[in-house]
Amino acid sequence: MPERVRGQRLRVGIDGLTASGKTSFGHELAEQVSRAGRPVLRASSDDFKRPWRDRHRYDRESGAGYYRNAFDYAAIRSLLLEPGGPSGSGECALCFIDPLTQTDHSSESTEAPEDAVLIVDGVFAFRPEINEYWDFRIWLEVSPEVSLCRGAARDNDESTHRDRYLPAEKIYLAEVDPLPSVDMVIDNSDFDRPRLL
Repeated sequence: MPERVRGQRLRVGIDGLTASGKTSFGHELAEQVSRAGRPVLRASSDDFKRPWRDRHRYDRESGAGYYRNAFDYAAIRSLLLEPGGPSGSGECALCFIDPLTQTDHSSESTEAPEDAVLIVDGVFAFRPEINEYWDFRIWLEVSPEVSLCRGAARDNDESTHRDRYLPAEKIYLAEVDPLPSVDMVIDNSDFDRPRLL
């Protein structure tokens, strides 16, 4: 762990293509960090999407629309990443809008101790809107073919992954090119044998 963040709050971002294993990896990392003696908070950017009641205001169905409009980056910054940082208040909302029930949880906060590690998984995590807030960045590498296969099997819906999620990822990779900014790349093509690249 870098000396500059030892004893301070640390924000870890986990990114990768859809179905690359970000959430499971985040849970496993949180368990290991907790065993090492640091308090851990877990969050996912999926819980910071714009509410469906506002979907008539913008395109969220196409690949480009999903990439540009699905997530509320102002909420991620103000509710989670800013308070979860070394100089933040420590009062973090780990969920903005529940993606299943659409319940607003933005007023519910969790206290992040001064040495807490906040682990957040999600697609597009290293976009310019929030990239500066991470203290450590992890990219889970899988091919687009693996992403599509896993996502279709998980959600029983190949068309959404093929026509919306993968095109959105292509825009992200082309516009942002996040890999040069990451601290660690892990080949997660085989869940049972992740490999540090």
